[in-house]
Amino acid sequence: MTAAGSPGFADDQFRYNSSASALSGVDGTASVGDLGDRDIVSRDSERDALEDANDSKVQEETEAQAEQRNQALESMARSAEQTAAELKKNAWGLPVDSYRLTNTFGQGASYYSSGYHTGLDFACDYGTPIRAVANGVITFVGYDGAYGNKTVITLEDGTELWFAHQSAFEAEEGEEVRVGDIIGYVGSTGNSFGDHLHLEVRPGGGDPVDPADALAQHGIDVYS
Repeated sequence: MTAAGSPGFADDQFRYNSSASALSGVDGTASVGDLGDRDIVSRDSERDALEDANDSKVQEETEAQAEQRNQALESMARSAEQTAAELKKNAWGLPVDSYRLTNTFGQGASYYSSGYHTGLDFACDYGTPIRAVANGVITFVGYDGAYGNKTVITLEDGTELWFAHQSAFEAEEGEEVRVGDIIGYVGSTGNSFGDHLHLEVRPGGGDPVDPADALAQHGIDVYS
């Protein structure tokens, strides 16, 4: 046992540290601390480098995802523009601005040459402008028996639109027209009992179909 005041562990430790200091020229305790600091700095640097690498990777992935989204949005925009252009190209419209429907498609009567009404009648004031229902080419302008003064528009798919009983013509054969263009004026020529437009729709130039149905397929409700 070491007596109080006698040299003991603390003195031995002091001599050990002093010897270490004399040999190394540095304090022993300080040296251990320096090594620990270097280890901490080294670990901090590695951690910072790893975090920077992760941040860089995340940024690259974010930018790549943003680019993919932008490309997808651009593709959707182009598709929407193409669809809108196609819809506009194939858009239909009403043949007259103001009207009252009288005879409808399919009505039977002895005075019809076919035995039934082959179109849709829009009763209007005399001289009301008649407009192209769709984009197409004028393929007939002239007088046609019971139809009176008639204009025919042929569409890109071969569908024919007949506009009958006109008082006067506005378009010429071979002329390209767009929906809404004035092609003639309402009258009562041919087999007619009052001023009106008789409209027929003939897909492929064949038998007529109900104009109200054809217009409805293109978003036009004649009964509204």
